[in-house]
Amino acid sequence: MIQTPPPPLDVAAIALVRDRRVLMVTARGRDVHYMPGGKVDAGETPAEAAAREAFEEVRLALEPSDLTELFVVETLAHGQAEGRMVRMTVFGIDTTEQPHPSSEVSALHWCDTRDADRCPPAGREVLRLLAAAGAID
Repeated sequence: MIQTPPPPLDVAAIALVRDRRVLMVTARGRDVHYMPGGKVDAGETPAEAAAREAFEEVRLALEPSDLTELFVVETLAHGQAEGRMVRMTVFGIDTTEQPHPSSEVSALHWCDTRDADRCPPAGREVLRLLAAAGAID
């Protein structure tokens, strides 16, 4: 019997770029670097989810209208059932606010392509695309 793969996991993330590096986080109890973001809840747009998650994870108060959609990454989901895909909508933000880790986050990291080995597949793809766009090293 052929099993139908589960639907992609829809997530949204922010890309805060400063000094040719992008903000990433380490979640409590994890050892990989993630983009600040998370699952899109029912009835929520990806921009709403990204703004909500930015506040929940790094204490940035953003409005969905402040976000600029950069790209969508589709790849294997990290830490999910084998074959599960993730569809991550990545939004650029322009703020002078300083991010601060919330209780969900153990550390903030300013990353470039040299940090790709510390990231799950979606994070590696984000780094690649940001570098290709000339935003990070």
